[in-house]
Amino acid sequence: MPPRRRTPVEVGRDAVRAWAADPPGTQRATLATAVRFTLEELSVRHPGGSCEVRVPPFGVVQCLAGPRHTRGTPPNVVQTDAGCWLELVIGRSSWAEAVAAGRVLASGERSDLSGLLPLLSTGDLGWNA
Repeated sequence: MPPRRRTPVEVGRDAVRAWAADPPGTQRATLATAVRFTLEELSVRHPGGSCEVRVPPFGVVQCLAGPRHTRGTPPNVVQTDAGCWLELVIGRSSWAEAVAAGRVLASGERSDLSGLLPLLSTGDLGWNA
């Protein structure tokens, strides 16, 4: 069963567009909506429970097919801040760059999200390339 969306798609895309237009000027509520929407999008596109993606304090989601984690610290964890997460989601930063800069903490053999990012394209967001 796919995860239930809490953020309507257009509301989420609008929040991501607002953040992309002015990251430092984005209001906290808009930033939170953008992060939560993109985490939901990740779990919808790549369902499962083998990797936990954390973007404190805004959200956490489990994704990727494979062994499911149920208790304690998950074996595969990705954690980053909201700005880095959204840069990865829209392709402003690459996975390799973010990991090398220490902006992403990834542990476990299923924690490499490089093949899943960027998550949203210019077409998804209604931008012209």
